[in-house]
Amino acid sequence: MQNTRENGVRFDTVKAHEVKFGKNNFIEVARKKAIVDEGENEFIAISRGFFLPDGTKRFKKSIAIPDDMAIREFISKHVKEI
Repeated sequence: MQNTRENGVRFDTVKAHEVKFGKNNFIEVARKKAIVDEGENEFIAISRGFFLPDGTKRFKKSIAIPDDMAIREFISKHVKEI
């Protein structure tokens, strides 16, 4: 999938799901890998963005969540309760 590089770290998107809302906005939930020479780390990213007139995605805000089942269940439970 998508690969990006920042400050010597390569970010690979393993899997992503997206929902569009409003005129040209979206929210993406993705499993990503941060890869450096010393190893790699998987995490969950929740990002908000918008589409440019040519259809290109631009991300505005993002939060990274550790790939820890207890944290994922905590977030899932409380999002559903709100």
